[in-house]
Amino acid sequence: MSSAQSLLTPVSVQATLYPATSRYYGLPTTTMQTPAGITIIYLTRRFVPSADQFSLIQMHTVTQDERLDNIANQYLGDPTAFWRLCDANNAMRPEELTETIGRQLRITLPQGMSTSPNA
Repeated sequence: MSSAQSLLTPVSVQATLYPATSRYYGLPTTTMQTPAGITIIYLTRRFVPSADQFSLIQMHTVTQDERLDNIANQYLGDPTAFWRLCDANNAMRPEELTETIGRQLRITLPQGMSTSPNA
């Protein structure tokens, strides 16, 4: 392995510094060594889950001047959880969810939770 390859070869640490409510919770970290011997720790990439992996609770119809953080606060009790609405609706840009009045938004349980007791 060349020195450049060894520089780019990550070493998994499998730890997280983020709370359970964060979109980054559970993401492993990895490290790399610079030529100067400095260790840099960074998060691995987060892949957005498919919307069909979330259990639907209800639908929300977007009205004029609504903001995603307010919708997140209304249904999830946390305005910073807007990213959960993005995940549940396959949105890469949060703004796109409220750009169209009348759009139906999926309000879901967090990934991995189900409304079915046997799921």
